[in-house]
This record gives sequence, structure tokens and C-alpha cells, in this order.
Amino acid sequence: MIAVNLYYRGTDGHARQFAEEMEQSGIADAIRKEPGNLRYMYFQPIGDPETVLLIDAWENQAAIDAHHASPMMVQLAALRVKFDLHMEAERFVSEVYEADNQYIRR
Repeated sequence: MIAVNLYYRGTDGHARQFAEEMEQSGIADAIRKEPGNLRYMYFQPIGDPETVLLIDAWENQAAIDAHHASPMMVQLAALRVKFDLHMEAERFVSEVYEADNQYIRR
């Protein structure tokens, strides 16, 4: 799995408005239905009302590349401009480490 954390930052509540429009417009749901998508969820950090975190996870790089070539990216880019958002990205590749299971409550 490849996970990308995208931090959307704006002013005057624009980051949250962006996330709300992504959800209400159906763009986020369409992305969730793309082949290879494992997670597409927005969060807002406590104490930082001008940032929204998107956790975006995919099966592999090919799925990410197909997503980036999809029509949703044009719509998404237009919303980023509409809300004047700036972004920071972090990328993670998962690995299974069985010893972690002793610390996970299921």
C-alpha cells in the first residue's frame, strides 16, 4: 500500500469548505470507487482550523498514476484554486511488522 497524507492549508475556513465541497459534490466518492483506492478520508487537526488532512491510500503506484490521469483531477484542481489552497504532501509505503500487533487493541 502507498499512503499519501496531503495537508491542505488556507485561510478563512477555506480548507474545510474545500473538503465539504469534495464530499457534497460526489468527487470524493468517485475517487473512492476508483480501482486500487483503499482510503480517501478528510480530517481536521484539533487546534488548527485552517488545515485539513487528506489520507489517500492506494494499492500501488499504477493505481495512483491512473487516478492522476482521471477526470476527477481536473475538478479537484479547480477546487484547490477556487479555495486558494496550498499543500504539503507526505508519502508512505506500508510494510507488515508483526511485532506491532502486541500494541494494537482490536
